[in-house]
Amino acid sequence: MVALNRITHRGNHVLSLNSLLLLASGVVVGVGASLTGLGGGFLMVPILLFLGYSAQKAVGTSFLAILVISISALLAHSKLQNVDYRLGILLGLGGIIGAQIGARIVEHLSTAQFRRMFAVILVGLAVYIFFKK
Repeated sequence: MVALNRITHRGNHVLSLNSLLLLASGVVVGVGASLTGLGGGFLMVPILLFLGYSAQKAVGTSFLAILVISISALLAHSKLQNVDYRLGILLGLGGIIGAQIGARIVEHLSTAQFRRMFAVILVGLAVYIFFKK
């Protein structure tokens, strides 16, 4: 990422615009992930819905599975030196905020509303990925 303007305090670099953008991206990703269960949840959530779980229980349960999977994947990628810890922490900090927002949004949706919204998000992502150059 290209270094952008930095906010300074007494000559010290306090926070770069990059950091703010990463935190904001983390919020957006956190909302989307918490709302839909993305990150492996795109497979787990529909399976749990098919098995009769409510939308809220399916999303929450998929996050426990994703946590375990993510820890394992982090260890593997770390050994391969494929982890940018600063970037991951900045996205994660924003994601903490977004996850809290998304969890509260999904709580107010019926399972039927959630299924429709989840389908629209998945189709939208598929179309975007398909046509992206």
